[in-house]
Amino acid sequence: MKLGIIGLPNVGKSTLFNSLTKAGALAANYPFATIDPNVGVVAVPDKRLDALADLYHPKKKTPATVDFVDIAGLVKGASKGEGLGNQFLANIREVDAIVHVVRCFEDANVVHVDGSVEPKRDIETINLELLFSDLEILDRRHQKIHRQAGMDKELAKEVALIDRLKAHMEDGKLAKTFSCQNEDEEKWFATYNLLTAKPVIYAANVAEDDLADDGASNAFVQDVREYAAGEGSEVFVICAEIEAELSELSEEEAAEFLADMGLESSGLDKLIAASYRILGLISYLTAGEDECRAWTITDGTKAPQAAGKIHTDFERGFICAEVVKFGDLIESGSFSAAKDKGIVGLEGKEYVVQDGDVILFRFNV
Repeated sequence: MKLGIIGLPNVGKSTLFNSLTKAGALAANYPFATIDPNVGVVAVPDKRLDALADLYHPKKKTPATVDFVDIAGLVKGASKGEGLGNQFLANIREVDAIVHVVRCFEDANVVHVDGSVEPKRDIETINLELLFSDLEILDRRHQKIHRQAGMDKELAKEVALIDRLKAHMEDGKLAKTFSCQNEDEEKWFATYNLLTAKPVIYAANVAEDDLADDGASNAFVQDVREYAAGEGSEVFVICAEIEAELSELSEEEAAEFLADMGLESSGLDKLIAASYRILGLISYLTAGEDECRAWTITDGTKAPQAAGKIHTDFERGFICAEVVKFGDLIESGSFSAAKDKGIVGLEGKEYVVQDGDVILFRFNV
């Protein structure tokens, strides 16, 4: 899973990236502190994997991972070259979802590029730049194929799609709200890799005092939630400064710190949960003395395809999957004990893998 972090300058974007990845990206109180994109790989926190490692004492414990890409702050006119320009948007075209950091705190010491904190305006400023960037992609494709469209029926159909899509987006509507009419259009649409077609998770960055009630008393956060609800996006409340402090602590110290603040989870936990929900992802687990590992798959994936995440041979030569629920395995104390209890299922090719399944695949190639 790859997530792109965007937002206006000075909204806490790079501070959040630093705390999530501990990568030490430059975070400064002036626009365009981030020039080159920062990339960090983060382990997905999963207490189930920790419990399996305690049970099996494996040589290796391998969590699922998320790649974060942090680009320079965008400003009005970025798509036309303002600020650091549109070239940085190319760095997030390949991400699965966008994390849009929105400033929801007042602080006279941290400048706002537009002079005041107004989340809806800030979101719309960014969305407009993403739309302009997407329209540029569509224009390039249109120019490339429209001359040949008169002699090629398929290209003519694609040109018609682009014309409809451009009209939709020039009206200020995001690509994600566009409806394709058939499978061919869906395939073409997917190849454009439009930024405004990607799922969005809004990170409402608040002051420390607003964390305890999850931003319920913060009017800026309510604005973000209202906006997100209108487009079916996820929202989570975070204090980037607190996350920065947490990133400097050990796991035990961080847990104690959160407990002292009356918080159940860190910003990373919230973000991972939101990204899994919005992308329709789940994790299954494999366990043994060599390795305990979490594997990320799309919800609804059948057993052979889930096995293919480990190795293509597993999918090609799939025979069956021995499946036990995580809780049942921990309660039983071992896979063999769970088998003796009759709670390990023998599943075939049509079995749909569930979140938290612990699986042993049988295959033959």
